[in-house]
Amino acid sequence: MKNTEVKEMTDAELSAKLTALQEERFTLRCQSRTGELSNGARISAIRKDIARINTEQVVRSQVAAVE
Repeated sequence: MKNTEVKEMTDAELSAKLTALQEERFTLRCQSRTGELSNGARISAIRKDIARINTEQVVRSQVAAVE
């Protein structure tokens, strides 16, 4: 997911995507612990996507507070 994709999403879409990514991260962490994980790079990609979404939510809340 790229920053431009995140910026184009609505607040509701961001919240839904964040929840889905957190669930997927939990699943991948469980797979990692049991040795079933096939693509370890996916965990770091999800972490970065979660950070992008959190950052955009903070920016939007700060902009709304200023206005």
